[in-house]
Amino acid sequence: MITEKKSIFRPFGALKYLFRKPHTFRFPFEQKPTAGRYRGLHINRRESCTGCGNCADICPNQAITMVEQPDMESVPGKKNELPQVDYGRCCFCGLCVDICPPGSLSLAKDYIHIAPNTKSFLAYLPDTEESGNEAFVPAAEYSIMKASLAHRLADNAGFISQMDYSLVDFERVSMGIVPAEDRKSSFLEIVKGFSEEQARREASRCLECGLCEDACPANMGISDYIRAIWEGDNAAAVRVFYEKNPLPSICGRICTHKCEEACGIGRRGQPVAIRWLKRFAADSVPAERLKQVLGAGAAKTEQRKVAIVGAGPAGLSCAYYLAVAGYRGTIFEAMPKPGGIMRYGIPEYRLPYDALDKDIDYIASVGVEIRCSTRVGEHVTLDELHKGFDAVFLATGFHVGRSTKVEGTDHDDVFQAIDLLGDITEGKEVTVGKKIVVIGGGDVAMDIARSMARLQMKRYAEVDITCCCLESEDIMPATREEIDEAREEGIAICAARGPDRIEIGSGRIRGLHTVKCTSVFDEQGRFNPTFNREDRRFFEADMVIEAIGQAPDLSYIPKELDERLEKEGRRIKVSQQFQSSVPWLFVGGDLIEGPDVIHAIANGYAAAQGIAGFLEAKS
Repeated sequence: MITEKKSIFRPFGALKYLFRKPHTFRFPFEQKPTAGRYRGLHINRRESCTGCGNCADICPNQAITMVEQPDMESVPGKKNELPQVDYGRCCFCGLCVDICPPGSLSLAKDYIHIAPNTKSFLAYLPDTEESGNEAFVPAAEYSIMKASLAHRLADNAGFISQMDYSLVDFERVSMGIVPAEDRKSSFLEIVKGFSEEQARREASRCLECGLCEDACPANMGISDYIRAIWEGDNAAAVRVFYEKNPLPSICGRICTHKCEEACGIGRRGQPVAIRWLKRFAADSVPAERLKQVLGAGAAKTEQRKVAIVGAGPAGLSCAYYLAVAGYRGTIFEAMPKPGGIMRYGIPEYRLPYDALDKDIDYIASVGVEIRCSTRVGEHVTLDELHKGFDAVFLATGFHVGRSTKVEGTDHDDVFQAIDLLGDITEGKEVTVGKKIVVIGGGDVAMDIARSMARLQMKRYAEVDITCCCLESEDIMPATREEIDEAREEGIAICAARGPDRIEIGSGRIRGLHTVKCTSVFDEQGRFNPTFNREDRRFFEADMVIEAIGQAPDLSYIPKELDERLEKEGRRIKVSQQFQSSVPWLFVGGDLIEGPDVIHAIANGYAAAQGIAGFLEAKS
């Protein structure tokens, strides 16, 4: 082998390095100047991070992995996961920063990565509050997962998320609504709904992170149906609805939409309009096409029979999922029409009867029998249902209004909101005062106030209604949109006032005396209002409506059966499948969760599974 002959003077070339400035790091660490938008190593604000994983999804090099954190609790809107970066893969493109909905992720001006293992490029992103004040910590004190990143300072951000340049669309498509002056004299639906173009544009905002699904009581496949809407396949979206929720037209209008509160985009902008998208897709498939879209229903028919008491959301949901599983369900409803509180407690301007009937009619079409005007305990007993059916599901709602029981509430012109709402639905003649005071600050209070405003407009051509409630406006139970819309329609909201007595003179109501409410709950969070009785205010009125909540009527449960039922406080104790301590009796809906449509629907779905399991085991 022939090698090149080297000069004998070659070693002396190294002498030139003796006179050059050495490239070593000074201790303690000194930050070198970098560009203002330098894309260095990552920083993640833990308190802001939602664990949505959008940074991992968008990374072109699969450099980011979401890692579960045992010390973190997963709550609606925030997963117990944090991003971990493999700097052997990261190209510092910054897409992860641009897609981060809460803006918790940024690229620092720092560019030195220290790890105890020379072969490891993994870096667990530090929390700025934990590491921002540290000067330098030896790498040996860090684990592989928590690489030494102490030199990254909180005030040393380089490439940060800016809303104007973000890949996230923070502004939702505006929803059309009938102007207040036009709507307050009519019970026609006030929300106009999305067009096809608007719906697809709104659906395009969804990042499909799934935070909303964790917050949905029914665990609906929200990401899947929003993607279907974006792709223009509304029938596919409807099929996703019916996997967990057989009342999409209803929920698309009156759902409490907790999913939107969990939406990651809502941290800095407006959340995706999930409820309105559901309404759009549900309305886009007409009633006559539902069977074609969803299929014929049950593939088999079991001889086992189930009695369901109450045709509200829980009862209808349970009956539907029992029917598609092949079981014969019969609903016993006391009122002339099915729907429960959805029909007799929610005004038509919020939930039109045609939308309500569309969902209910389809449930009946798959084999569910609904016997209206059949009150259990009066027309048929619970014992008779037990003997004639293999299982019974109690899903009666909260239809009994609660009273403040202050002086004067026994007057004939003091009404319960839930009773008046039912009378309006049935088309009965109702008393309409010229000056009305509503006691209460929840959605029912807003519903009755706005309903009476419409009746006042028809009779007196003006609105004179005041709502008084214990809560200050920032903690009122009513949704913000209900409060704002009520004000637009001329209704006065007087928060933090408690009823003291109703003044009556010459046999007629003169008005309501109130006192200042200083707090609603005690230190343990229990309802225990306190008042400043020196701060008094009088509201003139010739009619008072109480809307402080509802209670169930369980008088149809025989005493001997009631004694066999285990209780949790005042409520019947049930298993995860909503089975009571009496094996053949299942209980759900308002009786377990309280008055909330989407929780009731979820209860019905779970109860149907529990009943099916019970019947299978029994056979």
